[in-house]
Amino acid sequence: MQIRNIAIIAHVDHGKTTLVDKMLRQAGAFRENQVVAERVMDSNPLERERGITILAKNTSVRWKGTKINVVDTPGHADFGGEVERILRMVDGVLLVVDAFDGPMPQTRFVLRKALELGRTPIVVINKIDRPGADPMRVHDEVLDLFIELEANEAQLDAPVVYASAREGVATLDMDVKAVNLDPLFDMILSAVPQAPSDADSPFQMLISTIDFSPYLGRLGIGRIERGTVHVGDQVLLLPMDTSQKNEQAKVTKLYVYEGLERLEVQSAQAGEIVSLAGLEGVEIGLTVTDLEHPERLAGI
Repeated sequence: MQIRNIAIIAHVDHGKTTLVDKMLRQAGAFRENQVVAERVMDSNPLERERGITILAKNTSVRWKGTKINVVDTPGHADFGGEVERILRMVDGVLLVVDAFDGPMPQTRFVLRKALELGRTPIVVINKIDRPGADPMRVHDEVLDLFIELEANEAQLDAPVVYASAREGVATLDMDVKAVNLDPLFDMILSAVPQAPSDADSPFQMLISTIDFSPYLGRLGIGRIERGTVHVGDQVLLLPMDTSQKNEQAKVTKLYVYEGLERLEVQSAQAGEIVSLAGLEGVEIGLTVTDLEHPERLAGI
């Protein structure tokens, strides 16, 4: 199975949660009466109070035989560590920019991080149906921002998609009527590199974020960089501080993300974003590896 891992970044109210919601709906990732994406993507109480994303959330859609993992990314400089950790899990970013407001401060901060890490950007100029919208002006402003942030040549040539997340439509050309989100999905498949697929090497994964279950305890979340992990595997937890002792643990539960749900599976391979249970001492920045190959990844 091919996988694309992308982060979605935007300033407050530029429409990223609505866009994820419509992507899920068009791809058929909702069950009847299922909670809307907004309740999942901004589910932390402080996030709802402040109307912002603080903690990253994972979801996924399937399009033309490819799984697209979508990670919602904090947009505030206050959460820079969280932003960088999440960008380590993905290979591309959807930069959502309002067709009236143009790039804003939060856009600048997260985009800088993405460009520094060499991530492949796709620009989504959203709200093209908004009164006073000027997508062509905003297109030029985004290009100026890329130049200011010292994007490389490939990043400067980032594809641009014009969209109305509210209507669930997108187009690559403002002279062509937008009828659905097919152009956006197709652009993700063509522009974003495929996730790592080295499934036969020894297992290795960096813990990028932590979740908690009242039944399972701490859950370590990250992208499998290489190899395959199975429920029941014995693994090593390698702390960032090399003077500390490695800890052995057993994977008791393994989850991937399907639509808005966390789906329990028996195994997962390189490139997939997973959640591991059973790692009692798990912390952000730890490397989880095969017992015989304790090779540490650079943490944050």
